[in-house]
Amino acid sequence: MSAQRPRPESPPLPEHVTIPLLSKITAQSMDEDYEHVARARAAGAQPPETRTTRTWSTVVVAVFGTLVAIAGVQTARNADSDALGRSALIGQIQDEKGQLAAIQDRVGELVAANSTLEETLRTMGDRQDDLAARVRRVASRTGFGPVTGPGVVFQVNDAEGGDETQVVRDDDLAILVDGLWAAGAEAIAINGQRLTARTSIQNSGRAIHVNTRPLAPPYTVEVIGNQDTLPARLLNTAHGAAWYALARSLAFRFSMDNDDDLSLPAARMLPLRQAQLGSAADLARKQKEALP
Repeated sequence: MSAQRPRPESPPLPEHVTIPLLSKITAQSMDEDYEHVARARAAGAQPPETRTTRTWSTVVVAVFGTLVAIAGVQTARNADSDALGRSALIGQIQDEKGQLAAIQDRVGELVAANSTLEETLRTMGDRQDDLAARVRRVASRTGFGPVTGPGVVFQVNDAEGGDETQVVRDDDLAILVDGLWAAGAEAIAINGQRLTARTSIQNSGRAIHVNTRPLAPPYTVEVIGNQDTLPARLLNTAHGAAWYALARSLAFRFSMDNDDDLSLPAARMLPLRQAQLGSAADLARKQKEALP
């Protein structure tokens, strides 16, 4: 085997091949500029400015001045706009403050008026309650309102096996009722018929009519009043004594028992025949107005 012959060394590559084009251009340009500046300094002279440099400097200065002028004009415009906006905003704030003050004044007036109305309402409510209590008292006393309370229940019946003279009649019940009123009765009902100032107790044939309603024996007389004193006070009244004497002489069957929870109904409202609402002056005025 023969030995290999050494290859001849290749020559070095030129710079334009090994150095990138952009780097070479930049380096050459910078080298030439440095050399030019160095020669000018050595000769004691300033490097001349090229026309291109002067042109670009002028353009830059002009552009900068233009920008400064535009900025000044814009700043002035913005200042005017800001001043106008601030003035308008202050005016709106003043208007809103005035409206708010008016609303607050109105709220104060409404609160005061509401307090006055509430006081008036309370006063009227108290008056209404007082009038309602008075109406209830009058209704219970006159018989035109239902009432409840403790009292005494009387049972009255004809004499057992008696003749016509031993039958309970309207006058007999009337005597008992008058004695009960005098003894302190607060409310009375006979067989569920409430007694009032206009109640009539009268016979129509053999039946006794109370408030124009016929009743049949036995007669249940319910009385609201003081259970402890009512029976004794009935005996001490003139009508009560007359009733006890009549019941013994005619042999009426008569009994009484206490009841702690009596309920008496309201009387029927009967129409007024002669009475008219209003005072005598009102009636005279109406008659005068009716004259031709």
